[in-house]
Amino acid sequence: MENVRKEIKYNGNTYVLENEDNYVAEKHDNVNSPNHYKQGKKETIDVIQDCMTNDEYHGYLKGNVLKYVSRYKFKGEPLEDLKKANWYLNRLIKEVE
Repeated sequence: MENVRKEIKYNGNTYVLENEDNYVAEKHDNVNSPNHYKQGKKETIDVIQDCMTNDEYHGYLKGNVLKYVSRYKFKGEPLEDLKKANWYLNRLIKEVE
């Protein structure tokens, strides 16, 4: 039998069924898998990669590393921006390996 995810949305939050009687707030990960990037059937990063050559995609990843590192002190969430830069750098490393 297939495991079906059951969720409800209330006041802008998503709650997922933990057991028969209990819904719990879904945890959001704004660094590794932001909800606003998962609205379609594929994550946005995968769509971007599909539309680019390898060189273009590597440049895109490198540009995002530079973007997040250069502005991490100025947006109010410095650690989150550094983690995002690290996420893009790790993805670039995997691409080059």
